[in-house]
Amino acid sequence: MRITIRKPGVLTTVQDMGRWGYLAQGVPISGAMDSLSARIANLAVGNTASDAVIEFTYADAAFRTDDDLLLAYSGDGAVLKAGSLVLPADRPVYVPSGTEINLVNNRNGCRTYLAIAGGWDVAEVLDSRSTYVTASIGGHGGRALVAGDTLRARQDHTDITAEWYGRLRSTAIHYPRWAIGRWLFLPADRYTIRVVPAREFTWFEGKSVVDLLSEPFTVSVRSNRMGYHLEGPAIRRSVSHELLSTAVTPGTVQVTGDGSPLLLMADCQTTGGYPRIAQVAAVDMPLCAQLKPGDAIFFNEISRNEAEKLYIQRENQLKKLAVALAMHTPIS
Repeated sequence: MRITIRKPGVLTTVQDMGRWGYLAQGVPISGAMDSLSARIANLAVGNTASDAVIEFTYADAAFRTDDDLLLAYSGDGAVLKAGSLVLPADRPVYVPSGTEINLVNNRNGCRTYLAIAGGWDVAEVLDSRSTYVTASIGGHGGRALVAGDTLRARQDHTDITAEWYGRLRSTAIHYPRWAIGRWLFLPADRYTIRVVPAREFTWFEGKSVVDLLSEPFTVSVRSNRMGYHLEGPAIRRSVSHELLSTAVTPGTVQVTGDGSPLLLMADCQTTGGYPRIAQVAAVDMPLCAQLKPGDAIFFNEISRNEAEKLYIQRENQLKKLAVALAMHTPIS
């Protein structure tokens, strides 16, 4: 199974669940910005959650299927269309060879994940297939995809993938009536981001802390896979301490010298010198991944225990989903 990129859009890369285990060597985690959508796209074609997917940023992209294939997509950045036919998200879709598929803008978010049966066949670098463009490693040649790139699927199919492919195979686009309810894994309010206090939380003025947890902050146009600059009330320090460069991770909210919050994302550095005021709860990082410049968000403080419980709850839900799909192979 293979496709050819006809139009790459703003930024299209191959990603997986990230390059864990190398932070001490200064290597960022990278991986899918919206790990939930990437995992659901993989589950929808019977892959493992860690298989490589293609991450499209916004829409205005297109590809052609060079073989018959089984695919799925998930996320809020785009809707996939073959001619006038809208391909439904969050379910397996059989697509015959020679089909032209276009990504049409979806106002609800900015990132969409395309999974193919078996996962995309790119080499592992430091135990991950994720693209880290800054260092030119991983993915397809260590870079963003361009027009003319051909990507193939790995041949290591699971039993459930083989079952679904055989039952959906047709002379035309074919998909089941069921879909994975991705919205069931997300909070109703997608613009309130839950955070826990970070190490330097007490370095800031009381009013600034209140502002952080009550006032809206807008995602700046100066935002990318490394981090989002947030515009809003200035966050002022109450102490004059200087911070030596120290550990940061995706979801860390730093405060720059001029009082602007900086929300670190998948490609962020492994250390930083700005004080850390908050850490986004892991379950809300997929919400952050879908934010666009101009979106306004609120921060809501929760405890570390609450954040951990929410994470465990979602992981258990995803495990149950994987088991249910494997046991029942629902196609009709």
